[in-house]
Formats: sequence, C-alpha cells, structure tokens
Amino acid sequence: MSRKYLILAILSIFLLSCGGGTNNGSVTIVFTGDVLLDRGVRPTIEKNGVKDLFKGVSHHFYNADYVVINLECPITDTASPVNKKYIFRADSKCAEGLKQAGVTHCALANNHTMDQGRAGLQSTVRNLKSVGISTVGFGYTREERIVPTYINQNNIHIALFNSCPLRVENWQNLENTPDINQADCSTLAKEIRTFKTQRPDYYVVVILHWGTEFISTPSLTQRYAAAELVSAGADLIIGHHPHVIQPMDTIGKVPVFYSLGNFVFDQSKPEGRKAQMAVVTFSKDSLSAKAVGVEIKGNMPVVKE
Repeated sequence: MSRKYLILAILSIFLLSCGGGTNNGSVTIVFTGDVLLDRGVRPTIEKNGVKDLFKGVSHHFYNADYVVINLECPITDTASPVNKKYIFRADSKCAEGLKQAGVTHCALANNHTMDQGRAGLQSTVRNLKSVGISTVGFGYTREERIVPTYINQNNIHIALFNSCPLRVENWQNLENTPDINQADCSTLAKEIRTFKTQRPDYYVVVILHWGTEFISTPSLTQRYAAAELVSAGADLIIGHHPHVIQPMDTIGKVPVFYSLGNFVFDQSKPEGRKAQMAVVTFSKDSLSAKAVGVEIKGNMPVVKE
C-alpha cells in the first residue's frame, strides 16, 4: 500500500460523519448535482436559512448514511474574487446549514469553488470541516488532490475520487498550492488502476465535473472517458456541470450518471429546473443505483410526485 493512501485512510476515520441512515448491512449514499448558495438563492437563505433549501428532499437525505453534494460556490467570508464572468460566494455560516440539512460531503472539484481565490478555497475547507463536513477533490499538492476521500462503515469500504477535467476560466492549477483536483480522466484512470491493485476490497466512485453546459447528451469524449475509468476499476461514475440531466447508462454492470443536472440553483431555463439525485446502496458484494427525479421550484429541489 502506498504511504499516501495509508495516511488518508487513517485520517478518514476522524473526518467522516454519518447521516441518518440506519441499515446495518449496507451503506446508502445520495449524490446530487450543483448546489449554489449565492446570487438568486441568497435571498431565500437570508429569509429561511440554508437547511430550508433542502426540505423538499429531506426524506431522502435523512434516510441515507451519507449525502454528497457538488458545492458550486466557496463558503467563505474572504472576498478576493477571481477575474471571471460568474463569481460566487456564500457566507461562512452556510456550512452549518448544510450540516443541519444532512450533507456529509462536499465535492469541491468544479469551476466555482475557487471564485474567491486560494484564500477563499482554503477558508471553504476550514468552514466545512469545522462543522464535520468532509471535502473531496481538494489538496495542497497535485498528489494530495487526487487521493480519494474514504467512507468505511459496516465493513464496507468506499473511495470517492473527484476531479474537474475542464478548463477553469482565469485559473492556473499549480503544483504546491491549495487547489482542486483537475486531473484528466486518463490520469485518473491510472490512479484508480493502482488503487484497485492495492485496495481491491474498496468500491471506487468517480465524481466528475465535466461535459458541455445545457447539452442533454453526453459527448463522445465523456463516453470514452467513462469506459476508460470503468476499465481501470471504477464501480460508479457521478457527473455534473451541464446544468441539465444527461441520461443514466451502464457500462457492463457499472452505473454511469453522466449529469445529474442542477440541485439548488437559480436558473430560469425549464431544462435547468429538472434534476436527479443518485441514490446508491452499497452492500458487501454489490451495489444498486437509482435515479430519483427532482424539480427545482423557487430555486429549491423537490422530489417529483
């Protein structure tokens, strides 16, 4: 076992936080798309708080062991905006609201968590960890960023890899600085292949911020990358970024959610108000995955009747 995986596995024991699930023979994780806590969503937060944003999906959150969202903005009181078209920032107190809503993990490898620069990104990580929320896809070196976040429960072992292989506007991914993981899918596949050799008892979940905005069909690039990741040992692929749903598929027996769409978001386009949650149950020998339809009403997700 490589030293970096051993260290992260030990640290994960102290960082992981359980949700409301109680099934002792399995582990259930809810994965969501983009969660924005600024712009048009901000007035709703100021009126009712962050926890209220998730009331339309709370049943699913509290019946899961873990909830993994794609956090589409920094959570920081540090204002040091990067020069780009869309710049977001949520107040630091929002971290506690996410925790109260049942969120256990935030995927940070996307094109907005660095909107307030590296200081804002570091502050985001501190604010989340201070309330017991684990982060995925962040590190102080390229090697650290690609290392997964671990979930170990009921003798079931899961590794969450997170990357944003997209080009990020006016942002340079440097070696020895706090940053998100921007490894391309081929690099990620090599890492997963090595990981699976060393830890074959782990499920590998790959969370990707990829694809083309407002395109409802995955590109050939996405399809080829998904196949490469599955061949390397991925057991589940979760995607977001297009702001619309892209279809769920399977490669062999591996579920691939190319894009879950938005989740908490303020877009007015009808297609941007349709979304999904991926509800995945891991047992000792297999996993099952299903898509739960969501409508975004008043910028908040509501499970479809």
